[in-house]
Amino acid sequence: MTEDRICVGAIAGAFGVHGEVRLKSFCSDPADIANYSPLTSEDGTRSFGVTLTREVTGALGARITGVTTKEQADALRGVTLWAPRSALPSLPDDEFYHADLIGLDVVDTGGTPLGRVRALYDHGAGDIIEVVGGAQILMLPFTRAIVPTVDLAARRIVVDPPGDGGSSDDA
Repeated sequence: MTEDRICVGAIAGAFGVHGEVRLKSFCSDPADIANYSPLTSEDGTRSFGVTLTREVTGALGARITGVTTKEQADALRGVTLWAPRSALPSLPDDEFYHADLIGLDVVDTGGTPLGRVRALYDHGAGDIIEVVGGAQILMLPFTRAIVPTVDLAARRIVVDPPGDGGSSDDA
């Protein structure tokens, strides 16, 4: 949780022929990404001023400062965009930035270690937490029933996996 930046989006490539890019926003309100501009590359060596131009299917059209050609826009394909944590809104107690959960230890309700959080995914039906422990990989719904406790201070998540004799009722 010491990370001072959060990944808020990625450049998906050129959009049109005049240097506009297709931008994937990871913000709960996709347009909020422009509020955190300038954004930086993952390694922090490049800075990007972002101005949104329009909504496009599954993404946003945007102008990046200094990018004026399709070739320049295409060269940025795959670049992730990072905002300072201090620029992002504070979250309620029951919400978390994905970056804060990656690497946390995961235990079951009896305290048995299951592994660590490797990733979180959202394929449209809700977040899925990926837990890796040795050769075991668990993919669990990130719901209050399955993940009753997230303790950022202790860097630990308690899970009650389905089929483990727990009380989770999936509807």
